[in-house]
Amino acid sequence: MKFSRAAVIGIIGFLSLASAALPASAANYPNRPVRWLIGFSAGGPVDVVARIMSQWLSEHFGQQFVVENRAGSGGNIAAAAAINSAPDGYTILFVAPNNAISTSLYKHLPFDFLRDTTPVASIMQLTNMLVVANAMPVKNVQEFIDYCKANPGKISYASSGNGTSVHMSAELFKAMTGCNMLHVPYRGSAIAFPDIISNKVQLIFDNMPSGLEQSRAGTVRALGVTSPQRWPGLPDIPAIAETVPGFESVGFYGIAAPKGTPPEIVEILNKAVGEALKDPKVIERLTFVGGIPKPMPPAEFGKLVADETEKWRKVVEFAGVSVD
Repeated sequence: MKFSRAAVIGIIGFLSLASAALPASAANYPNRPVRWLIGFSAGGPVDVVARIMSQWLSEHFGQQFVVENRAGSGGNIAAAAAINSAPDGYTILFVAPNNAISTSLYKHLPFDFLRDTTPVASIMQLTNMLVVANAMPVKNVQEFIDYCKANPGKISYASSGNGTSVHMSAELFKAMTGCNMLHVPYRGSAIAFPDIISNKVQLIFDNMPSGLEQSRAGTVRALGVTSPQRWPGLPDIPAIAETVPGFESVGFYGIAAPKGTPPEIVEILNKAVGEALKDPKVIERLTFVGGIPKPMPPAEFGKLVADETEKWRKVVEFAGVSVD
């Protein structure tokens, strides 16, 4: 098919206008490495999922998505660093329940997470697991509750930091069962497991990836999951709610960016994450660590984070805990 000179000029003009419709910052995004800030230590559940996704995104874009661990303060150090970064798409933040919990748990945060971030993409949904040291003389949730009540103040539970879902799952359990347990926060669950395995600390309500890995290895004993029903793929592990009616703590993983990040860049990232979550290899890896892929548009993910923030506010008040 041949085009007239006028038609060719018209096509070129149209393509030029289409290209001009994209801001310069988005037209060739990303053209350098992207920092992905993680609020917890290497080897923990958040880190594991971030590295699965960062590998796919790096290969997809031909630019490195560099996982940068900024552990501490229940993930708030990483959140503050991301919020204070340039809103250009080259610094993103791994979002998890701790970001929703911290809003009400911490009384003097230097930022407002919902106000100061832009939702980008949801990655997956997951549950936590109650796992105990093999030395603990309990085989199920009811035996654990009975043991706690027979040994008040002598049981310690680990967490991946104040304000994490790991911490708040345990506090909710305490409030609903009357168990008296001492909180021992770590800078990530991966750091806590050697102490749990050696029974220096007796238990953790860990996120599924690392809790599942340790229980599969036989280094700890899984007693239950924090979802309201048994988790898909793990039918042999009871839901804690089967023993403690109404108990529930189901989390989410996703990505946010600093407020003001161009919507075109947000859309590019959201689309890429959506494509990753259709990749059979990514699905297999996320499922293996206990996750259920949950892609959604940025606005829907933002609503999820807002809803979770309100839900956890009620849990914080119910449990009567706070961090100054």
